[in-house]
Amino acid sequence: MSHNPITQNDLYERIYRLVQQVPHGHVTTYGAIAKHIGAVSKARLVGYALNRLLSQSTASPFSDLTVPAHRVVNRQGFCTGRRFFPGNSMIERLEQEGVIFIHEDQVDLKAHFWDRFVEPDSSYAS
Repeated sequence: MSHNPITQNDLYERIYRLVQQVPHGHVTTYGAIAKHIGAVSKARLVGYALNRLLSQSTASPFSDLTVPAHRVVNRQGFCTGRRFFPGNSMIERLEQEGVIFIHEDQVDLKAHFWDRFVEPDSSYAS
């Protein structure tokens, strides 16, 4: 019985599908995505995958138009991926979604962090 290894494209597709689930007005982290695809300690892999979206055709099922990469921040809430977005558009998109920043480019993770496998903490509900 042969075992088919998981390819980089398979991992990237899993990353894209998970990022597509991040709701409007919320963010997740590179590390949280890596954990959920079974690639613990591979947060950079998530960043590489999201950066690759910029070179994808808009006809692709996964492109910067279909995957909200602006909703992925580092573990401290900093918009470290912003340099891959034109101008200041990563921060602008998040602000348009109502995301609150505690510093110029640091998202309030207590208010906006989303994890697919964790129920929201009712103490943060307004």
